[in-house]
Amino acid sequence: MEKAKVLRHMMGYTVGFTLFGVLIPAGLITFSKWAGSFIDTGIFGPEVLRLTIAFLFLAIGLFFVFWSNAALFIIGKGGPADGFNVAISPRSEKLVTSGPYGYTRNPMVFGAYMYYFAVALFMNSVACLALLILFYGLTIPYLKLTEEKRLFKDFGNDFLYYKKQVSMIIPFPNRKK
Repeated sequence: MEKAKVLRHMMGYTVGFTLFGVLIPAGLITFSKWAGSFIDTGIFGPEVLRLTIAFLFLAIGLFFVFWSNAALFIIGKGGPADGFNVAISPRSEKLVTSGPYGYTRNPMVFGAYMYYFAVALFMNSVACLALLILFYGLTIPYLKLTEEKRLFKDFGNDFLYYKKQVSMIIPFPNRKK
């Protein structure tokens, strides 16, 4: 692999990890603490059950994030850092439809939201949970208006066929016929 491409991969993973793995969770924790000073933000108890569920969400989320990144890199020969039509890491050369992409077209988004919901549960914050639901609602139009347009441009009818078979974010059974 050429040196420039390796550097772009490293930059993409660094930007992605910093933003989605550190800054957003730190913001959610800060927001939870801030909102907790104004309103009672408890989700539910007992604490051991809440923390167990949070750990389960965290494990599932991180599994999907790492699995989908590996699939993009190995199968697609590209990286995930692409936002608002700016490619930080190299874009995928091949449409990835297997591995985690066989369950959801956006396994990184699914994994990230599982991770963020784990943070909300850990913080026991209804306000954080409400904020995540709001952002989830905004994520869908963003994906449709940017990511899906780019994927159609890059992969054409192969992407349209894939889109008809696999759910957008939440892993549902495939609609393959």
